[in-house]
Amino acid sequence: MYVIGTAGHVDHGKSTLVQALTGINPDRLAEEQKRGMTIELGFAWLTLPSGAEVSLVDVPGHERFIKHMLAGVGGFDAAMLVIAADESVMPQTREHVAIIDLLEITQGVVVITKADMVDATWLPLVVEDVRQQLSESRMAHAPIVVVSARTGYGMDALRHALDQLVQQLPPPQRRDEPARLWIDRVFSVDGFGAVVTGTLLANSLTIGDEVEILPRGVRARIRGMQMHRQKLDVAPPGTRIALNLAGVSHHDMRRGDLVVLPQRMTTTQRIDVRLRATHIAPRPIRQGMHLDVFVGAAESACRVTILDGDEIAPGASGFVQLHLTQPLPLWRGDRLILRQASPSITLGGGRVIDTHPARHRRHRRDVIEALTALERATPADVCWAVVRGQVVHIHDIQRQTHLTHEVVLQALTSTSKVVLLGEWVIDGDLLNALFTKAEKTLHGYAQRYPLRIGMPSEELRRRLDVNIPVFDVLLHEWQRDIERVGDGLLRRVGYRVVLTNQQQRDVQTTLTQLRAAPFSPPDIAIERELLLYMVMTGQVVEVNDGVIFDAAAWHDLYQWITQTIDQSGSVSVAQLRDRFQTTRKYALAVLEYLDAKRITRRQDDVRVRYRT
Repeated sequence: MYVIGTAGHVDHGKSTLVQALTGINPDRLAEEQKRGMTIELGFAWLTLPSGAEVSLVDVPGHERFIKHMLAGVGGFDAAMLVIAADESVMPQTREHVAIIDLLEITQGVVVITKADMVDATWLPLVVEDVRQQLSESRMAHAPIVVVSARTGYGMDALRHALDQLVQQLPPPQRRDEPARLWIDRVFSVDGFGAVVTGTLLANSLTIGDEVEILPRGVRARIRGMQMHRQKLDVAPPGTRIALNLAGVSHHDMRRGDLVVLPQRMTTTQRIDVRLRATHIAPRPIRQGMHLDVFVGAAESACRVTILDGDEIAPGASGFVQLHLTQPLPLWRGDRLILRQASPSITLGGGRVIDTHPARHRRHRRDVIEALTALERATPADVCWAVVRGQVVHIHDIQRQTHLTHEVVLQALTSTSKVVLLGEWVIDGDLLNALFTKAEKTLHGYAQRYPLRIGMPSEELRRRLDVNIPVFDVLLHEWQRDIERVGDGLLRRVGYRVVLTNQQQRDVQTTLTQLRAAPFSPPDIAIERELLLYMVMTGQVVEVNDGVIFDAAAWHDLYQWITQTIDQSGSVSVAQLRDRFQTTRKYALAVLEYLDAKRITRRQDDVRVRYRT
């Protein structure tokens, strides 16, 4: 399904042509029908000879309603440029053609209407004039069809031309973008509630989908959908649809809002743009100008920062940063129009390169080079720009690039520059550098403390300067080279502490002393590092300085304390002292150690189980 929109000067017969093609009068307002002039967007649909269906959007031609025209033209797949035979190309014809060019609408049909209003010998001259005046536009090679909506002359030829046009259009689905719909009408239907209409871009929507209305941030649910007055369960991209939304009032929305799946897009007030000044502009676009920007059905005032010069002359292009007064939900690649408010005239248009850029300084070669690269970037390039030199969660890549999860994964797996670690993505060079640093750090720690079986993992994490989730996935990636040992310790695989003969004798002497008085352990004389080795290897437990228990004795103490609490609800210092025939000093040290480990907690004069 595609959307074809009209364009052209006021009173050149656009609405009459649409009605003759479809049998639907697009001028739905009483004022429009009374005055015979289109004021608002009009909508109709047509089945072509091949059976293909298209939506038609009729836009106002009068210069006073150019904003209404811009609200509709953003969803066009192709244009039907309407020129009256008795007037040929007029001012609004030129401005509409300029807008079509700036929005990069490359396909269309030129329709010369009111053929019955001129002498037949005049028509070839009009065709030649039109062809010449369109020679430098995107419509230069579009087929020209001469018709009369009043008599029916040429209407079959126009339907055939539209049929051929549709066959040449690219598919409307873009898998690297989320489904979204710029709202161009909002109203309420009795018994149904809020209804919005617009052209669905990029992907499909389904009844029951939860959606978000940006920039307002309100949520709604799709209760029903219609296309050409037919109910839909799934709306394909490229269709003009009406959405019946539950959970939101029509007063909460307006033209220019965007319907999108939740958390798929964010708003912005600063964008980088490749801007081209239209050749019909009466003046250049100058640094610091305050203009109006139009994207989809939305608009905002903005200030222009020209990054590679002081002005963009008519017909020229350059990089600019636009500072928006209103937050807009924009997507990389969105096309926009810039207009001067007074006097009202189109000055230029362009394509969004970056929706969340930093504030750039002007006349910087590095900025221009970066924007040039980003403008030509593939999805892999865009993802790499986010990941380079960092570890990034895949959801953050989606948020910054506005690419779908599927496209991000495809882009990342297509490049050897990054490594996927679960939901984390890391620059491959950074991963190698972190691994090298980790190995060197562990080696240095082992040389400095030869009796320690491993380095505390938290200390290594701080040395690598990564957060805990990233550190965990790094350790999983490095598990063939770095292993966990003891209580929160890390070492290189294969590393072992080797004791001297004297150190082995000192260890045995210490164990013998502790086992001789297991619950009232004596003071022992052993070097500190060797004692830490015994603690790390699980041979002893040091509850505080000078109070050390043999592992077997500690096991008995721990089992009795926890079982007693589980059975009777608490344990006291006196109970522990009496049960193991020890002193208050040792019993208190044991319980305070368990308190510190959050196994027990003090409650009045007893200990109970620690509860979070």
